[in-house]
Amino acid sequence: MSDTGLQVFDRTLHTTHIWLDEIMEDTQVSRQTAWHELGAVLRCLRDRLPLPLAVNLGAQLPLLIRGSYYERWQPSDQPDRIRTREEFLQQIDDELAKTSQETDTTDAVRAVFATLSTHVDPGQIDKVKEVLPKPIRALW
Repeated sequence: MSDTGLQVFDRTLHTTHIWLDEIMEDTQVSRQTAWHELGAVLRCLRDRLPLPLAVNLGAQLPLLIRGSYYERWQPSDQPDRIRTREEFLQQIDDELAKTSQETDTTDAVRAVFATLSTHVDPGQIDKVKEVLPKPIRALW
């Protein structure tokens, strides 16, 4: 018997916990903070990508994580013109400031990027990295 009664929900919960465990291990934060880090980094990355690439990346994310990825999305405003590492990190830091636990934004970005690299098709990751400015790509 499944926890939720729906296999698709059980699978996405299980996968989401795996992703969060990896981020927690890398950043030494709580599960709740890891969830906020994952969402903040994914949304900032999404907003920096050209529309077709953002959609293709989103399609490869687990269902629950995909919901966070698309939260508050305004496709007509994309891609964001963030060019520097500092601007990219500041946008994430602004969103993470709402969480209760202190977090190192650079560590959070690296942990989320590492998790993406582990679980998303390598060809898709290469396409994402290719369109990022070098200072942001260097965080990967």
